[in-house]
Amino acid sequence: MAKNAFTNKSRFKPRAVPLAELLDGCMSEALAKQGFAGSDVITSWGDIVGEPLASFSQPLKMEWPRRRRGEGPDARPDPATLVVRVEGAFALDLQQMTPLVIERVNAHYGWACVGRITIRQGPVKRIAPRIVEKPAPDPALVREVNALVADVEDDGLKAALARFGCAVLGSRAVADVKGNTKA
Repeated sequence: MAKNAFTNKSRFKPRAVPLAELLDGCMSEALAKQGFAGSDVITSWGDIVGEPLASFSQPLKMEWPRRRRGEGPDARPDPATLVVRVEGAFALDLQQMTPLVIERVNAHYGWACVGRITIRQGPVKRIAPRIVEKPAPDPALVREVNALVADVEDDGLKAALARFGCAVLGSRAVADVKGNTKA
């Protein structure tokens, strides 16, 4: 009987794959239609232009010039035009920062892929931040932690130690319930 990757257990080792790797594969065709090699500029836009401007702008597409006749497939393409949607008055801010944004995008990619930026004014889709409410700590745990820090004289330090103790002991209790660790 011939062994293949599914029958030979030493060859087939499943591994955890980061979600970002899977998303790039799923979205690669849609991103390619917009001229992007991957989702890295879109997902890193806040790091590239800074959070204040990133909340009012978003990259739409990269417009690559056509290759010249006679150029081989290994020839480096001419720089692209990055099309960015910006809301209202922030277009002026982006216009003033254009040389810096071009420099940062090129540094992000590691080569001079963007030569200019075209600004399109319009509404920018904002993703609302998820607010995760933490459950209240167990009252018995709070009493136990307060007893442990009762001898501390400084009220600010006592409160900080109590919060820290509840966080540490509370996470340990959650882990014990899930069966992940043993205290």
